[in-house]
This record gives sequence, structure tokens and C-alpha cells, in this order.
Amino acid sequence: MERVEIRQLKEELFLSQIENVFENSPFYKRKYAEAGISLRDIKSLSDIKKLPFTTKEELREAYPLGLMSTDEKKIVRIHSSSGTTGIPVIIPYTQKDVDDWKEMMKRCYQFAGVTELDRVQVTPGYGLWTAGIGFQLGAEYLGAMVIPMGPGNTEKQLQMMIDLKSTVIVATSSYGLLLAEEVVKRKLKDKIHLRVGIFGSERWGDKQRSIIEEYLGIETFDIYGLTEIYGPGIAIDCKYHNGLHYFDDYLYFEVVDPQTGQEVPDGEFGELVITTLQKEGAPLIRYRTRDITRKINGVCQCGSTYPRIDRIVGRTDDMVKVKGVNIFPAQIDTFLKDLEGVGSEYQVIIEKVDFRDKLTLKVEVEEQFYTTSMKELISHEFKNKIGVSAEVILCRIGELPRSEKKTKRIFDLRG
Repeated sequence: MERVEIRQLKEELFLSQIENVFENSPFYKRKYAEAGISLRDIKSLSDIKKLPFTTKEELREAYPLGLMSTDEKKIVRIHSSSGTTGIPVIIPYTQKDVDDWKEMMKRCYQFAGVTELDRVQVTPGYGLWTAGIGFQLGAEYLGAMVIPMGPGNTEKQLQMMIDLKSTVIVATSSYGLLLAEEVVKRKLKDKIHLRVGIFGSERWGDKQRSIIEEYLGIETFDIYGLTEIYGPGIAIDCKYHNGLHYFDDYLYFEVVDPQTGQEVPDGEFGELVITTLQKEGAPLIRYRTRDITRKINGVCQCGSTYPRIDRIVGRTDDMVKVKGVNIFPAQIDTFLKDLEGVGSEYQVIIEKVDFRDKLTLKVEVEEQFYTTSMKELISHEFKNKIGVSAEVILCRIGELPRSEKKTKRIFDLRG
């Protein structure tokens, strides 16, 4: 799996990529000229800190094809972010970009123990979104059988899962939970043949992971990626589930303080910044992902020497401040997973009431725990672990909405 000889050329790959963007990227030519940076200033990988960050706002301003950094005749495909929060980001791909992506996706499947004998049911969306086609690319390159279902139509998903004896399910964690609950509700567990689940596209906690694994009888793997940087498949956890391995022959990762932009020591949480080392169509240099993680030192028990980052604990833009306390969704996941009888699904609603912040926590509990004492326990533990008071509303399992895409859990209504 691991092409060590390429990874030793990381600095050469970086310098080659920098030379490429100075010559061929109108976006970076302008950006670096405005910053007063010339190619002569960048002599080694350590000089990367001289280069300014690239932000999503800048990528939006380059719409539609301002990021293209090669002759258009080499572009074979474009993908796009959803654009739900503004102008979409368009990313052009050369054939080499597509081939490099499918190589990384293939490695991800191998980390998850998937082989050419598996049958991979792909449920994320196709089209401009990278997920569906990315998972298909890697599985086909590995030699597995692909069942390209795409999103939704749970009835059909379950039918194909049973009839075609799918062994691998690929989905958002939200849809994985929905499918798992349906399998249990319809008593289908003895009719399915799943053994592996690969879930990504959103941050998900240990409680949700354990429920999906129990209900479907599978081992789950957390895959990471983003449209701007190929798509899914740039990092995944292995069978030891102690961090996500990322492919440093294609990507250079930094973790920085979101406020100062300074690199944080390994092991400390910060914002992930990614530089592509081999991308042709739309190379990105020091791209701020807004995802919060940390680097994990040492060689993994699995023996892989691909470096690791921790699972994503949140985003710089989904942190909320309530009564002076910073709250990330991952903190709530962690606090809930240790409470017996509590499900994985919750909602946090933050409002202004009489000019003061009010936080409401809606949380699902099993029927026998639907009690006043449970409500009081959660309220006490929330204040103890998170640091602010919450009004707790208990919900029965299944009452909170399920999603076929990503689940929104924090609603800040303060305006």
C-alpha cells in the first residue's frame, strides 16, 4: 500500500507544486503578487509558513473557473461544493487528479479491510457532489462490486442490501443510523450480510458509532475528505480506530491556532490546513479547512507509517459561545456517550430570552429512562461537564428527525 520512495520526495513535490502555481495559476499569481511573495522566497518545505492561507471565501470569489491552473484541454471533470451557504466552489480535475483520487480511495478501502470479493453499496449523492462517484471510483479500482444506489429511497436500499448481499455500506453517519434503525425495526438483521460500514461527510460521535455497529453487526470506519481537496478518501481510520491515517505523498497537513494562524505543537487541537502536493486542475496551498483536529505522534499499532490526525471534533464555524463558554458538538457527544439509556441523537437550541442566553437540550432516551430523575441527571451532568446550564427535554428514541444527508444538531437562534 505504501509507496515510501515517493513520500521521501515530499519536499520536491512541494517545491514543484509551488513552481506550478506561480507559473500556471492566475488565482495564486495574483494572490502572491498582492502579498509581495516571489518564487525565490520559497526554497524548502519549511518556507511554507511564508505563504498566506487560502480561504473558502477566496475560492467562492474565483467562481466559476478561476481556480483552473492548467490548459483546459487537460480538464476532464468538475465537481462542486453544495453552495448551501453561498456561491458554490467549482473544482476542475485533470485525468491525473482523478487517478490520484481513486488511488487514495482504494487505500481507504484497504484500511477498512475491503477486498475485490466485497459488494459495496454506495448511498451518497452523485452528480456535482464528490461523494458518490468518489466511493465508486475507489471500489472499482480495488476490484470490488459496486452497487451505485445514490441517496434516499430507504425501501429500495434495504431490498438491494438483502437481495444483492451487500457486504459494505457507504453513507453519511446520519443515513447509516437511519438504515440501522430500520433494519432493527423491520427485524432484518438476520437477512443482511453487511460486515463493514464506511461513514463520512460529517462529524459523528462514539455513541452513534456504537449504535450503528450493534444494530447492523458491522465494524465502522470514519473517512475524511472535502470537495476542495479531491473529495472523500484523503484520510481514514484503521482497524485500531486510533486516529485517521492520511496520505502524505499527496497532501501536506498543518494544524494551526484558528485565531493566530500559528502552528500548534503536535498533540494539540487546532484548525487543519491542507496543501496539495500533486494536484493539477486546482492545486490549493495552505487551505484552511475550518475542521478542528490534532496530529497524533508515533507509529500506529496497525504498522502503517502513514501519519495520523485525530477524528474531527468540530469546525471553527460550528463552535458556539454561550454565557462566555465555548461549546463544540463533540463535547456533547462525549458527555452523552457515558450516560446509560441515552441515544445518540440530540438537538441544542440557543435563544435570547430577556436579553440572556438560554440553552435547551433535546435528547433521546430509551423508554425505561423517560423519567424525571433522568432529566435531572442529564441537566446536572451537562452543567458539570459543559459548564453552562441547560433546560433538558427528553424525547423517545426516533422522535428527533433523521436525515439521509447530514444532521444539523446545533441551532443558534440568537441572530
